[in-house]
Amino acid sequence: SADAETASSAGLMTNDDGLEYVRLSNAAGDTSDIYLYGGVVTSYVKGGQEYIAVRPDAKMDGSKPISGGLSHCWPQFGPGEIQQHGFARNVNWTVKSMDDTSCVLEMAPSDYTKEMWDKEFLCTFSVNLEDDQLSTKMFVENKGEESFDFQAALHSYFTVSALENLSIAGSFAGKEFLNKMVGDGEMQTEERDVITISEEYDRVYTGVNDPVLQDKGTGKSLSVLNTAGYEDTVLWNPYGNEGMGYNNFVCVESVKFDPVTLAGGASWTGDMALKVGDL
Repeated sequence: SADAETASSAGLMTNDDGLEYVRLSNAAGDTSDIYLYGGVVTSYVKGGQEYIAVRPDAKMDGSKPISGGLSHCWPQFGPGEIQQHGFARNVNWTVKSMDDTSCVLEMAPSDYTKEMWDKEFLCTFSVNLEDDQLSTKMFVENKGEESFDFQAALHSYFTVSALENLSIAGSFAGKEFLNKMVGDGEMQTEERDVITISEEYDRVYTGVNDPVLQDKGTGKSLSVLNTAGYEDTVLWNPYGNEGMGYNNFVCVESVKFDPVTLAGGASWTGDMALKVGDL
């Protein structure tokens, strides 16, 4: 198999545990890796710096969903009728097309998914490594005649130099959030316009789709541009959990929390791009 460190053109690569991935690269030297298992983007290197995190305890052999990257939660977010966060993150997607700077992956029903969720769907996930940003598109089609409901999310892990250096800006002030650490189901109102994390964190912010990570340690910002479909933001960090490497990542998730009802023949698009800036 191609050596991941030296291969420069797009093509399927294999990690040490036998999982295949696509590596995109552009003229500027930026790169992005996308694993077929889970259809998950595990890396975005721009200007020599990695912006997507994979936890140190992540399994990279397909034995469980990869704990890191831009992980798909589909067709369910969190607990519910089927397994936690659905099945998109632990099935093998197929490559529909790829070139140096873009790839398109597909997920169709299988015996495994039908046992859980017997719907006629097709999911297409496109990743484009542009000059100034990394763009992703999740395209969901209902191929059947019956409507179905789903939730969608990118459970995104981003690198942090240290949590004490991190602040998250965005339209948080005045928005309602669900604090899942409390578990009482009560909505609260956020008063801050910039969020910092110094405790275990699991909050669903409804109607926030413009978070910007600001890292004083690197002098860089990362804008999460949710331009279609993803209407909400979840902030998650297992504060204090050394085994998960809590101090070097934060999850800023792009979420469609209220279920989408998709009629037969209809489609839904979730667009999310990552744009790096200077503080």
